[in-house]
Amino acid sequence: MTGKQKKQMWRAIQSVLIVLAAFIMLVPIIWIFLASFKSHVEVYQLRLFFTPTLENYGTVFEEPYNLGAKLFNSTIVAFITVIFAIPIATMAAYSFSRFRLKFETTILVVILATQFVPAVVIILPFFIMFRDIGLLDTRIGLILVNLAIVMPFAIWMIKGFIDSIPMDTEEAAMVDGSSRLQVIKNIVLPMAAPGLVTASIFCFILAWNEFLFALFLTNRDAVTLPIGLALFRGEEGDLWNLLSAAGIIIMAPMFVLALAIRKYFVQGMTMGAVR
Repeated sequence: MTGKQKKQMWRAIQSVLIVLAAFIMLVPIIWIFLASFKSHVEVYQLRLFFTPTLENYGTVFEEPYNLGAKLFNSTIVAFITVIFAIPIATMAAYSFSRFRLKFETTILVVILATQFVPAVVIILPFFIMFRDIGLLDTRIGLILVNLAIVMPFAIWMIKGFIDSIPMDTEEAAMVDGSSRLQVIKNIVLPMAAPGLVTASIFCFILAWNEFLFALFLTNRDAVTLPIGLALFRGEEGDLWNLLSAAGIIIMAPMFVLALAIRKYFVQGMTMGAVR
């Protein structure tokens, strides 16, 4: 076998593996998408052709499911979590990156270690604390919990991007008379924009998909979309047609968000890879 033939064979193997990986990832999504347009009877039939209906998408917004209220709760909680998390994490990351702090390494390790604590272990303290201060089953309570979840991740991620920005640029600006805040605003933030966008995406996804805390800390007013999926169960079992329609509604914002900011996302991931 010649060298050219080996290259062609290797490319063919790569193409097959890529198609196989895409097939494994997309099949469940395609199944859910198709099931969301099927009736309760057709969803259990592996038929290629069926009569599509939009009834499922209307039903999930009606009583007793009322998915609109849960969609509103998830949107508010995820957006406000990101709005608070990114500026705070950016300031913390800049401090860790540019100043020599006492016990800096220990603090960073402790921040990272909080991600290794199983959520189920700390649910009870959150439950008792929120019950006593009146934050149980409130969107504010969920936002606080989500901030605790995403902040360590955001600090570590943004710090990596800020570390890659040359300090000479900032020092030159300060020699020319710029203050520290002006340097951060005019130099650091624009250069770290892809990283900030990437961190925002991941924080939003984490808050949007958070399930365990929402399950234990809400019961009616602040119920989010992931918890709402558990409602699609009737006397005849799981209502897969409604469950699929709700699943598509949950996934849709993620797809739209990814398409809208894919440019920054790719830049951010590339910067992280180079580093």
